[in-house]
Amino acid sequence: MDNPLVLALDVGTQSVRAMLFDKAGNLVAKAKMRFVPYFSLEPGYAEQEPEMYWENIIEAIKKLKAENGKYFDNIIGVTLTTMRDVHVNLDKDNKPIRASILWMDRRETSVEGLLPLKTKALFNLIGMWPAAEKNGKGIKSNWIIEHEPKLWEKTEKYVFLSCFLSYRLTGVLSDSVAASIGHIPFNYKKKEWFCENHFQRPMFKMELSKLFPLVEPGQVIGEITKEVESLTGLKAGLPLIAAGSDKGAETLGVGAVNEDIASISFGTTATVQLTTKRYVEPITFLPAYPALYPNAYNPEIQIFRGYWMLSWFIEQFGAAEEIEAKERGISTEQHLDRYLKEISAGSDGLLIAPFWCAGLKHPEDKGSIVGFTESHHRGHIYKAIIEGINFALICGLRRLERKTGTVITKLAVSGGGAASDEVCRMTADMFGVPVYRVQTYEASGLGAAICAFVGLNEFASFDEAIENMVHYNVPYMPDPEKAEIYKKLYKDCYLKIPVALRPLYKKQLRNEKKGGK
Repeated sequence: MDNPLVLALDVGTQSVRAMLFDKAGNLVAKAKMRFVPYFSLEPGYAEQEPEMYWENIIEAIKKLKAENGKYFDNIIGVTLTTMRDVHVNLDKDNKPIRASILWMDRRETSVEGLLPLKTKALFNLIGMWPAAEKNGKGIKSNWIIEHEPKLWEKTEKYVFLSCFLSYRLTGVLSDSVAASIGHIPFNYKKKEWFCENHFQRPMFKMELSKLFPLVEPGQVIGEITKEVESLTGLKAGLPLIAAGSDKGAETLGVGAVNEDIASISFGTTATVQLTTKRYVEPITFLPAYPALYPNAYNPEIQIFRGYWMLSWFIEQFGAAEEIEAKERGISTEQHLDRYLKEISAGSDGLLIAPFWCAGLKHPEDKGSIVGFTESHHRGHIYKAIIEGINFALICGLRRLERKTGTVITKLAVSGGGAASDEVCRMTADMFGVPVYRVQTYEASGLGAAICAFVGLNEFASFDEAIENMVHYNVPYMPDPEKAEIYKKLYKDCYLKIPVALRPLYKKQLRNEKKGGK
């Protein structure tokens, strides 16, 4: 075949994309279906029906074929990447029996009495019990077992969203090792399910028999069924090739597989991720995730609610900008980019610590905006949010460098924020290294497509596929003057904000636990 194509399906928090990639890494065609991200039965809850994702996959493929049917005979395989830490309860017929609890859901369950006293003492000894406790409270299977025991009894398999969607595509209940990221009894170092005597096994109340088979990225999960062909027009018999999670696929898709380059994702959750051959935990007991790249791991630092903060800003303060952007025929973010140009580095003294949702290391932390004066306006807040996210990512990258013993000399960026030239320039200035952007904003789809082409033997190795499919733009180079300003702000001011405010946050947390506000 002259121009073989892979169909990459990317299922995110707010949309499904069906994309066709060729062997040169070109995004040949794309169809996108948007949907309401979640519904909330209680404050802090975030759920969505698993079938909704499946229905949107069907519609996305149908739309893609209606608009680009001429390419469908060239499709040689299918691959899938999805958001992480979203699970599906399946009954004995592999049908969903409840809505999925999404990754951003904030409900908690009790961890009291789950761990042996010796294990808890070990966590306390190294100062990681608050992190372990927070992580344990987020185990959604425990919450279901505790609050919906009859439903759990009917649960035959407890799978990731990616596993459920792979099953709907092929009839095979299996998933990629590199998709196994979330609150589930998984040994990330060995890339296998917990054994019963694993020291963290007691944290999970679920039966290990409810888990599912795993395969390596690039392996065939199954074949597209006749039913899917009748629903979408996609040919039955096409192989579904295992890929991995969206963030891991982005890291592969931007070519960040060597130890001198980091992958930065400016997504709903902003992340900085490395690819290492050695298993290195970025924070003690926070695992390094299995990479899509073979025999490798992706240690990662997350800034929860990262670029979601910009959506929050636009919703709360950007009504005028939205109207003006619509009149100009551009996105609101493009219109707001002018603030990034006009306002000086450091937002004229306004600093934001972007911990709208705290991480594991310091679960008591909260977001803060420091340095307001009468001269600041909403544009300063907008720029300070982006600077705050980058400062937090810098902090995360420095931690990863210390842990891995590496020095990062360049960044590859992806996610919605990477579409902005101004964000990329600011990132180069703040990190002090060149910033590269690949040829498509759909980096997770590209990473999944790389897995598929390798799995279909179109390339002899992942390295060969990356060489042919990942293409960088001219890098954004740091401005020395601005880089020095940001370096000083980071060291002298930003790093000190959480330390200074943490005693207050801890008092607030204690009051909240007592029922006070």
